[in-house]
Amino acid sequence: MNRDERIKALKKAASERILVLDGAMGTMIQRHKLGEQEYRGAPSDSAAVGHQEARFADWGQDVKGNNDLLTLSQPDIIKKIHMDYLEAGSDIIETNTFNSTSISQADYGMEEFVVELNVEAARLCRAAADELSTPEKPRFVAGGLGPTNRTASISPDVNRPEFRNVSFEELVEAYSEQTTALIEGGVDIIIIETIFDTLNAKAAGYAVLKVFDEVGIELPIMVSGTVIDKSGRNLSGQTPEAFWYSMRHLKPFSVGLNCSFGAEDLRPAVVDMSAISNTLISVYPNAGLPNEMGEYDEQPNTTAGFLEGWAKDGLVNIVGGCCGTSPDHIRAIANAVKGYPPRKIPDIEPKLRLSGLEPFVAG
Repeated sequence: MNRDERIKALKKAASERILVLDGAMGTMIQRHKLGEQEYRGAPSDSAAVGHQEARFADWGQDVKGNNDLLTLSQPDIIKKIHMDYLEAGSDIIETNTFNSTSISQADYGMEEFVVELNVEAARLCRAAADELSTPEKPRFVAGGLGPTNRTASISPDVNRPEFRNVSFEELVEAYSEQTTALIEGGVDIIIIETIFDTLNAKAAGYAVLKVFDEVGIELPIMVSGTVIDKSGRNLSGQTPEAFWYSMRHLKPFSVGLNCSFGAEDLRPAVVDMSAISNTLISVYPNAGLPNEMGEYDEQPNTTAGFLEGWAKDGLVNIVGGCCGTSPDHIRAIANAVKGYPPRKIPDIEPKLRLSGLEPFVAG
């Protein structure tokens, strides 16, 4: 299928059943226990012989922890993770590009590789999805735009509340570069995810629409926020309802939540967003909360049980997993939601609400 056919198939599939995203990329990368040399491109198998020198062997600063770089330095590992999620039942897999902006790659001095990182990540994802796609179960690729490691709304210096370490214009430039490269690599969807600062997301959305106009291609947009406490607010202070009204101008294919805490505690925010959003709802929570060692203990059937409850209650259209989840979690989730109809999109006209009051209309 070409891209237009895939987008048509995506919309048809979403109207018929609950779609399944993939799970955590970072969690799966950590299982490989890669060291500095592996991140630079040395074979991950210590027994490998006859290999060429690692591409980034002479890079001037440490790169361990730059998971997006593995798209170039360990592509076989990244593709295998994609394949594992597809085999577990994912309908949509996401590119390994959470930090593939010039802003985030500046931590490693690797801004020059941003275009290549995104193009190759999309191509790896595309190859995996195409390999396992069938007419009965087509697979789709979402190009991931992460939040960056800077916030446009809040000062990083408590003594200088007016200070910002990134501007709206800088964010737009970085997201435009990333989006253009992801489209070149062959993605079907753009997903703006793990949004903690709505102003950052507004910059991403503006950049995405601008690129659509420039390249003459329009893709479905998924928007996914993250909340920081059980009140359901994001870091910039918005409730799920306010977040939806801030982002609905993008006319997203889906809106929802990811990361945050586990599914059990995320449900109230999902209920709120599901009640007022006239588009698809996507949710991919963490596998519970991390333990004192920073690891996630929630078992696949536990996570799947929570998401099955959401499906049973008609709250969701797209589900998956975030931090701590694995192909086992996705397999359990896919089996749990199978057979439940997707959430019916409510016929709701957005209303302006100020302090809970409807706007005055003269008549």
